[in-house]
Amino acid sequence: MIHGILIACFTFSAIAYSRLSRGAAGFIHYMDYAFAVSMTLGLFFLLRLFDEVKDHAEDMQFRKYLPVPRGLIRISEIQIMIGVVITAQFIALILFKSQLIPIYLMCLGYMLLMRVEFFAPDWLRKRQVWYILSHMLIIPLVDILASATDWKLAGAIPPAGLIFFFIVSFLNGLVLEIGRKMRAPNQEEEGVVSYTNLWGMRGASLAWITLLVLTLWTAISAANYAGHPSIILIALAITFLICLCPVILFLKSPKPKYAKWIEHASGLWTLAMYLLLGGAPLLLNQL
Repeated sequence: MIHGILIACFTFSAIAYSRLSRGAAGFIHYMDYAFAVSMTLGLFFLLRLFDEVKDHAEDMQFRKYLPVPRGLIRISEIQIMIGVVITAQFIALILFKSQLIPIYLMCLGYMLLMRVEFFAPDWLRKRQVWYILSHMLIIPLVDILASATDWKLAGAIPPAGLIFFFIVSFLNGLVLEIGRKMRAPNQEEEGVVSYTNLWGMRGASLAWITLLVLTLWTAISAANYAGHPSIILIALAITFLICLCPVILFLKSPKPKYAKWIEHASGLWTLAMYLLLGGAPLLLNQL
């Protein structure tokens, strides 16, 4: 449910920011928006299914508490679901929005490369930074598809300011990824990647804070490009300060609850970025 809301906000914001950047009035038709949400939701669901297949051997060895190792669902069933989702999305695109097929194929192609770890699984797994950077690129690619529901269907040139928004999406993915894999010392598991284990508590915390700062700077650039009012910049700064609190507490006292708060703060930060760059300014324009 929470992920669905976040994806709906992600899609709405990408479309709204595209329209604001190119000076288009109002929002797209609600049926076009529903179509865009279904496509982005389907792509992120595919990403989850591909991960289940890709990580199956590792999960069987180290994470036997998960649904697939427990036998609640089989890999063959997941592969069937992958085929069903891709087929359904292709049919929908052909019938309703064929202009988006090339962008969809770009997203799907990149997911397939991720599925095979870019044909270099051992090299990537030994270099975690390159691993997460390569995998997070899928988020701005999906963003391109979402925003194209505005500019592509309108026959317009994509506004240059979208590059700022795509970078924000990329950085948001990194914030979420690192934020959800920070652990207190007594939470670490053998064979399960955590950034506190890889980089130490201070190293992981510093990386997360650095990403927050970079995202804030890029979001401010995006807001300025689209001509957002100063209240949006103030809201961005306030959100930044609120989200810093859990990591400061974690550095002072690395308890499991503070690690969990960092994960929640990552979600809050991501949701706020999308709403403040797209949804809120569009609403203010309408008022």
